[in-house]
Amino acid sequence: MVMIELQSYGSLGCLEDERAGLMKLKEAFHNPARSTALHSWGGGEERDCCKWEKVVCDNATKRVSQLSLSQARYFGNRWFLDASLFLPFQELQSLSLAYDALAGFKGVLNLNKLEVLDLRSNSFTEIPSLDVMQSLRSLNLGGNDLNNSHRFKELTNLTKLEMLHLGDNGLMEIPSSIWALTSLKALSLRNNGLNGLLPLRGLCKLVNLQELDLSNNGFEGNLPSCLMNFTSLRLLELSQNRFEGAIPSTLFPILKSLEYVSLSHNFFEGSFSFSSLANNSNLEVFELVSDNNGLKVETENPPWTPLFQLKVFRLSNCKLNDKTRVLPSFLLNQFQLRAIDLSHNSISGTVPMWLVANNTRLEFLNLANNSLKGTLTLHLNSTHLDMLWFDVSSNYIQGELPPLIGYAFPNLITLNMSSNLFQGSIPPSLGDLRVLDILDLSNNNFSGQLPEHLVTGCVSLGILKLSNNSLQGQFLPSKSNLTKLSALFLDSNVFSGEIPLGIMNCSELWLLDLSDNLFSGKIPDWIGDLPLVSLALSKNALEGPIPSGFCKSNELSFLDLSWNNLSDGVPSCVNLSSLRFLHLQGNEFSGPLPSFLSSLLASSLVTFDVRDNKLSGKIPGWINSFSNLRVLLLGGNSFEGPIPFQLCDLRNISMIDLSSNELSGSIPSCLHGIKVGNEKAFDDTFGTEIYGGYMFLTLLSYSYENQISVNQDVPVPISISDIEEEVEFITKSRSETYKGNVLYFMSGIDLSWNKLTGPIPFEIGYLSDIHALNLSHNHLTGPIPESFSNLKQIESLDLCHNSLSGQIPPKLVELNYLSVFTVAYNNLSGRTPDRKAQFATFDEHSYEGNSLLCGVPLERRCINNEDMSPPQPSYAVQDDTFKIAFLSTFWPTYAVAFVGIIVILYYCPYHKHLIWM
Repeated sequence: MVMIELQSYGSLGCLEDERAGLMKLKEAFHNPARSTALHSWGGGEERDCCKWEKVVCDNATKRVSQLSLSQARYFGNRWFLDASLFLPFQELQSLSLAYDALAGFKGVLNLNKLEVLDLRSNSFTEIPSLDVMQSLRSLNLGGNDLNNSHRFKELTNLTKLEMLHLGDNGLMEIPSSIWALTSLKALSLRNNGLNGLLPLRGLCKLVNLQELDLSNNGFEGNLPSCLMNFTSLRLLELSQNRFEGAIPSTLFPILKSLEYVSLSHNFFEGSFSFSSLANNSNLEVFELVSDNNGLKVETENPPWTPLFQLKVFRLSNCKLNDKTRVLPSFLLNQFQLRAIDLSHNSISGTVPMWLVANNTRLEFLNLANNSLKGTLTLHLNSTHLDMLWFDVSSNYIQGELPPLIGYAFPNLITLNMSSNLFQGSIPPSLGDLRVLDILDLSNNNFSGQLPEHLVTGCVSLGILKLSNNSLQGQFLPSKSNLTKLSALFLDSNVFSGEIPLGIMNCSELWLLDLSDNLFSGKIPDWIGDLPLVSLALSKNALEGPIPSGFCKSNELSFLDLSWNNLSDGVPSCVNLSSLRFLHLQGNEFSGPLPSFLSSLLASSLVTFDVRDNKLSGKIPGWINSFSNLRVLLLGGNSFEGPIPFQLCDLRNISMIDLSSNELSGSIPSCLHGIKVGNEKAFDDTFGTEIYGGYMFLTLLSYSYENQISVNQDVPVPISISDIEEEVEFITKSRSETYKGNVLYFMSGIDLSWNKLTGPIPFEIGYLSDIHALNLSHNHLTGPIPESFSNLKQIESLDLCHNSLSGQIPPKLVELNYLSVFTVAYNNLSGRTPDRKAQFATFDEHSYEGNSLLCGVPLERRCINNEDMSPPQPSYAVQDDTFKIAFLSTFWPTYAVAFVGIIVILYYCPYHKHLIWM
């Protein structure tokens, strides 16, 4: 009976021992946390395991030939799989265990007929034993952690291996055993830690390669000349490295099988003629995005006709047709393009909308940052269903937007027309873009009101940027449907009225910028119900207190309420533990700084700006609790008393503004201990990116037997980081604005317009990296410290309107970056510094008001080219004459008197004795 049953299962197409083996595998893959992809095995009425999902049997033998167990247990902790579970499958030719959180095998995989093994995206730290799998033709180990594996040498036994994927493994060097695999047709080492020159002695042996992917490493040097020997090469992916030098003009004519070429994000230089690709009839993808703008690409000379039909063409940040700046004319004969990126090339001419008309399957068009002019025209009734991304930003396109633009591109995900010369009203048809995620019309001349259909129809809109236009009226009606909006930029328009109630419906809003408009009234209390991370309401006419609704804004990182008419300070219930940038300048806040701010802001605050208010009292000592503070701006208030020594505890400070207050006492000498001016690393301190990254439009995919694949993913940046941290600071005698990454390099101290007294501490000269120092309009005395010659990075030094005395230190001429210098209106004396280096540029206004100074550029000349000392008062000569006359008569008189006294004393004892007797 047993034999009959076995034969019966065999007739159904599945051997019993393999069926039992599959059930054991199902048990091994069982994850108590969730059901596995194998839950259907053995269930129901289907007993033929050859018909189970993820199982393929040989049609003739009915033995299991393929097992695709990828993602069967990808959720959970790392685990080890018992290799003996595969012993029943001795005819197995293909095994996939990708995305299964495997850390390795228990035992050895004894599958001597296995040809394809896919272990990608697991947690292997060691290559499984390969000695018994000498039939392997394809081995995918990508996405593991094999940097310290000791079994790479076993690769040399795989003499039939044609595909090897070792990408995403953190490899620091290429295993030398790879170079013995001369049968390889596909090799991927992408996204490792490989760098330096390519090992040409080994690489050049792999002449049978059809696919080579070395992308996203750090390889350097010129492209290897032996690539010309890879005559079967179909895919060449070398992007994201540090290759340099010229691209050999003889390379591509030899490699006639090429379908995919990506050389982007390297440092190529010299010239490259695109006509060298004319005869590559199989070419579908060409990608060359330069990182250094050092490569000249010529597409027009000599004249040529392409044999290829491209699907992806990306040529960005190159000196494209450097002399003529024309669009590549060969594109007139391309009709299968799905992605075009010609951004950052300074191309001139009219907007080439014929690219859209000729390529009916076009999905991605990026013409940003060129010099294109003219108007944007669309053929009447034209519809482009495949267009997902349309970017013509930063050009000179003018006129009105086509009224039916929403009809022409109904499936757009991103539309960017910012920084052009568009004018007129925004067409209501944009409201038909129901899957639109990003709309950027900023920095144009749009006017009028926002169409209601836009804010009710774009139900998928995530980022809306309308900054720097002339839009007006109310913005969001209460019935707006922008429920998925995460970032809203309305700054620098003329919107008026109260803050729109419709914003309250944007329940996913992270960033809101309404600055520089005409909004009035109070800040609504409901604004605290939004999950805001960044809020900018500056330069409006808002009034009243900061609402208590802010007490619910626990995630707020950026808050700018400056230049309004707000008063009454910050509610004590506010939770500002996440706040990094606080701008309250130019309001009506009064009284002392509330002490509760020390605990609310201590751990995270980077910028604290309360300038130009009516604050008073002393600068509190708890200011040192802002341990990460980089920018402290307290100027333009009525603070009094001494500068607290606790200010010296702010070790990371970059800019300090205490100007225009009533501060008194001396300058703390301990200020030299702070790191003002010490260059900080780019550590995201001033980063304000709320949401950012890349969206990848996967247009094409190339693979070798479905194992090693390269997707032509067009990376398109998605960012709402446009509210950069921005700080105004008076330097070089004017107010300068420092924004974004510049803040990492700017540093300064402004103590001007106070009542500070005493000498300037010589320790201030130890701030060797400071860029601006302003101590003007105080009552400082004593000399200018000689140590100021150590301020090697200083650009602006203002000491005017004090009572400083003595000479100007001559070594100040060694300050090579000094562009503004004034010591006017002090009591300085002696010679002005030598007219050399930067000091040759300073005129008499830098020194005026010091009557005892002499030398160029002043009109007063020094005597005998020597430093001129202050003249002595006239009574000094009279005093000297009196002294001479006094001394000439004093000594004879003194001698006569001395002798007389001696004579008297000689006789005195005798007479005295007679008297007392």
